[in-house]
Amino acid sequence: QVQLVESGGGLVQAGRSLRLSCAASGTIFSINAMGWYRQAPGKQRELVARITTGDSTNFADSVKGRFTISRDNAKNTVYLQMNSLKPEDTGVYYCNALLRANWWSQISDYWGQGTQVTVSS
Repeated sequence: QVQLVESGGGLVQAGRSLRLSCAASGTIFSINAMGWYRQAPGKQRELVARITTGDSTNFADSVKGRFTISRDNAKNTVYLQMNSLKPEDTGVYYCNALLRANWWSQISDYWGQGTQVTVSS
């Protein structure tokens, strides 16, 4: 069984920074990519940032230049450094991992429980 545990959310003023962490644990054979999605009230969940095993990254246009994503493959952990936060960054941030639990398993999506990020103006 795979678990994704997020940490680092909270309330912060506009212009400040937050760092989110997500650790994957359990039965994991390989991880193809890890990333962060967010969902604001009344809106659909959207991709914020994603990083592959080969360190290829992609970001939502709204966060480019402000957010960075990195991962520690040895710890199966992904980090999201969020700088110059804006009120529109507010939402629940979900960790996502695209991984294979066993060598015979299909690659599947796994999700964390979500962590709230609130940016006040």
